Amino acid sequence: MEPRRLVETTALLLGRVSYQAFAPIWPTMEDFAGYNAMPRYVVSSTLTEADPRWPATILRSVDDVAALKETDGGPIAVHGSATLGRSLADAGLVDRYHLLVFPLLLGAGKRLFSEADKDKTMLRLTEHETYSNGIQKQVFDVVH
Repeated sequence: MEPRRLVETTALLLGRVSYQAFAPIWPTMEDFAGYNAMPRYVVSSTLTEADPRWPATILRSVDDVAALKETDGGPIAVHGSATLGRSLADAGLVDRYHLLVFPLLLGAGKRLFSEADKDKTMLRLTEHETYSNGIQKQVFDVVH
C-alpha cells in the first residue's frame, strides 16, 4: 500500500539542487514510481532547461508556486529542497509538514526552518508513528 502522502499528492515540487541530485537517480527507482508518474516542478532562477531524463516545468519564483497552488490540482509535495522549503514557509505556502525525526543530534548542518523574524506558526499534529529503528514520523497541519 502506498503511503498516504503519495496517494494524496498530485505534483512534486523541488528546488534546483535537489532536482539536479534526484534527476539522474529517481527515474530508475521503483520506490519512486508514483512520483515519477506525476507532474514535476523545479523552482530555480538559474536553471535553463530541465534534465531530459526526468522532465520538469521550471518555475522562477515563489510567486509562481503561489500561482500553481491556486490551480485546480491537489496537494503538492516537496522533497529535500531545504532552501525552497524555508522560502515557501516564509511566504505562507506550506499547509502540512511530513517530518521524519531521527534519534540523533547534529552539531551543524542546514536549518529546516527559517530564521526570518515573523510571528509563530501554530501546528496541529494529525498523524504520528514510531518505527522499530527509533525514527518517528510526524505529520502536522499548519493552523491558518
